[in-house]
Amino acid sequence: MIQRLEKWTNRTTEVFNWVAAAAVSGMMILTCMDIVLRLFRRPIPGTYEVVGFLGAVFAAFSLGYTSANRGHIAVDFIVQKLPPRVQTIVDGVNALICTALFALLALQSMRYAADLKSFGEVSMTLQMPVYPFVYGIAAGCWLLVLVLAVRFLKDLAASLRP
Repeated sequence: MIQRLEKWTNRTTEVFNWVAAAAVSGMMILTCMDIVLRLFRRPIPGTYEVVGFLGAVFAAFSLGYTSANRGHIAVDFIVQKLPPRVQTIVDGVNALICTALFALLALQSMRYAADLKSFGEVSMTLQMPVYPFVYGIAAGCWLLVLVLAVRFLKDLAASLRP
């Protein structure tokens, strides 16, 4: 069961990562176009807002993929000195703590997005609704929670093996 869940999670993180890549590409294209058009005194209105929103999409949607591929920076020189079984336990405890923290972050992001939606909060220049991007942050955090929960279950199973 854990393997099927891990397989589904990995496919989902890849889809989210492609969305993050599209967001980075959009940020780059929009910024370059704005710079070129500024030379002709025709800047693109709202570039700063859109780049900020796309940055939020990029950061949130790349979390799960990066964690699933262990692409985050880790300072584990002390843990490397421990026996392999203890290393697995430490990794599992770390995954469990991170799961709880990111679940809390995802819940709070969903509540904040609901508040923004109910108040009708929009961006200053383009008057774009803000709440969809906050829901995007919540979705990225939920995916990370799933990745970390799977890692915890795998580490738990590995540490219980004789």
